[in-house]
Amino acid sequence: MKLTILGSGTNIHPTRAAAGYVFETDRPILLDFGPRTLSNLLQTGLDRHTIQHLLFTHYHADHFSDFIPFFFDAVCQSKFAQVRPDLIIYGPPGTKRLFRTIFRTFPSFSDRPFRVILKEVKDRPFLIGHTQITPLPMTHSEQQVCLGYRLEYRGRSAAVSGDAMASPNLVNLCNGVDLAILDCSFSSHQPGVSHMNAEECGKVAEKANVKKLVLSHFYETADRSNVVAQARRFFSGPVIKGKDLLTLKIGRTSQEV
Repeated sequence: MKLTILGSGTNIHPTRAAAGYVFETDRPILLDFGPRTLSNLLQTGLDRHTIQHLLFTHYHADHFSDFIPFFFDAVCQSKFAQVRPDLIIYGPPGTKRLFRTIFRTFPSFSDRPFRVILKEVKDRPFLIGHTQITPLPMTHSEQQVCLGYRLEYRGRSAAVSGDAMASPNLVNLCNGVDLAILDCSFSSHQPGVSHMNAEECGKVAEKANVKKLVLSHFYETADRSNVVAQARRFFSGPVIKGKDLLTLKIGRTSQEV
């Protein structure tokens, strides 16, 4: 299992793309698609026209908005070059309503030569190829159902919190994983609301017996602090500060590649 961070920041971060990750198992799986992540996806060398599976944690703009240019490009490519395979979109309740509205509203989006399959998920595992995906609702916003996702493939495992505060569901999602990517929006010296700070990330990782912790989803205030040291106060394992286009091979030693 290989992970590439497409975006490790937020909507308003001046130097980082917003949230986005791509996992490569027996097929690529794109998880969230925030602003500027499409440009980073192009730099990975993956053929964007072969990507079939998109997972969304929720639909705040910093996790979603680059889907629009990605989809417009897919429609144009399929009309004038080569038809792409079906696109399968997974997300929390409300996914079908949102995407059907988008497809009706944006010019050319409804006239596409490939199928789009919309699947709403909540807490039941499902398969993408040979990868088992387990979604769990996170605690984030009263207005948005936000999912975290656990991915398991050939004895390797990773968890992505999406936007989340510390909760029993988050600990369960991360339990024993080789790699946990957690929402570290804030420094422990300047905690905020609806997201975790670095110390909270460390506490969750320690409680869940995570093998390696990756901090991501930084606001500028978090970037100006030593969030790695703050997380290490409570987590005894390795801690990585995520960055755009960082690639990790996920296994028992989770090496950067």
